[in-house]
Amino acid sequence: MEHKETAIAETTAAARRTFELGDFHTILSEGKVWKTGGFTLPDGSFWAYREPEAVVIVRNGYLYVRAQLSRGHNQVQILDNAKHMYYSAEPVAVPEKGEISFELQIRARTQGTAPGDLYDGYVSLNLLDFTTGAALDFFAGNDKYASVYGILPFPGVKVPDRDGTKYFCIFTEDTGFKAREFNTYKITYHRGNDEAVFYVNGKEVRREQGIPVKLNEFTVALGIMTEKDLSPEGSVSVHGQTVIADWSPVTVTVSEA
Repeated sequence: MEHKETAIAETTAAARRTFELGDFHTILSEGKVWKTGGFTLPDGSFWAYREPEAVVIVRNGYLYVRAQLSRGHNQVQILDNAKHMYYSAEPVAVPEKGEISFELQIRARTQGTAPGDLYDGYVSLNLLDFTTGAALDFFAGNDKYASVYGILPFPGVKVPDRDGTKYFCIFTEDTGFKAREFNTYKITYHRGNDEAVFYVNGKEVRREQGIPVKLNEFTVALGIMTEKDLSPEGSVSVHGQTVIADWSPVTVTVSEA
């Protein structure tokens, strides 16, 4: 995987390094920097998060994807949610006792989604730890965004047993951003403090303390998604709506202590 080292700064207290996860010009080279997201199913097949009619453009270092949503899964919620998604080819390791942050710009625009319903179609940044089932995310829609914190039953992932609720996902919605324009989103995680902090345009919007498991690594995911509960008859997430996504490269900063 090609991480561009852009700066290294050391202090007496901690080593700090910053690199950029982007190189979107390689997006068609599967597994070089990015790969198609998805999960291997029990029968050995792979459920790919890929819209077959998506238009993908890389321009001025940014990734643009436009997709009319068409795919759904009738049995597994997590497979139904993401429609078109890229994973970083390799996960980014979390420092043992220090802090790691991920920052980028996202623009989200939609057509045919229900007004005021973020979960009818949105653009995402997902930080996924497939060693624990943890997820730290931002979802951006036409007129609203959400910060997301959860521990989820990802297919094939063994979530550690512990006291308390094993699986959960907590969404916090807000409208305090520039709708249909670029906004800057940042998530930090401190393993030593068991804490995650979410920022929008430089302002702290959420702080989660007492995260019950130690997170080890993050697969960075950029996605077009919905979040509609499966009905007894199956998926209800697709009705012809279109999502238009723009992502900047992701700046990753690691502080070892």
